[in-house]
Amino acid sequence: MQDFLQQIRERVTRKQYQISAHAETEREAEGITISEIVETVLTGEILEDYPEDQRGHSCLILGFTKSERAIHSVRTIIPDNRARLITVYLPQRPKWIAPTDARQEYVE
Repeated sequence: MQDFLQQIRERVTRKQYQISAHAETEREAEGITISEIVETVLTGEILEDYPEDQRGHSCLILGFTKSERAIHSVRTIIPDNRARLITVYLPQRPKWIAPTDARQEYVE
């Protein structure tokens, strides 16, 4: 898992990443800046790992901005070797009790 996170971080550091249309829509709706996304992926941790995702191995990363705002981002590495941001959001109720704790009974 940590190797996968390191691979994502290396690509983000080299600006080798792509933001999906869905992630861009969510980013704008949540008021999250690109610099906050970069900051939180570089300092965050994998909260959930999805090695069998249909889009390829992906993971949910939790990171905190300098102002202590929690941000969740789902990332993968696409065939052209870039890190792809699948979605990004602020973890909030009802799905998330706290940034690291999902409500078990929540059904989307």
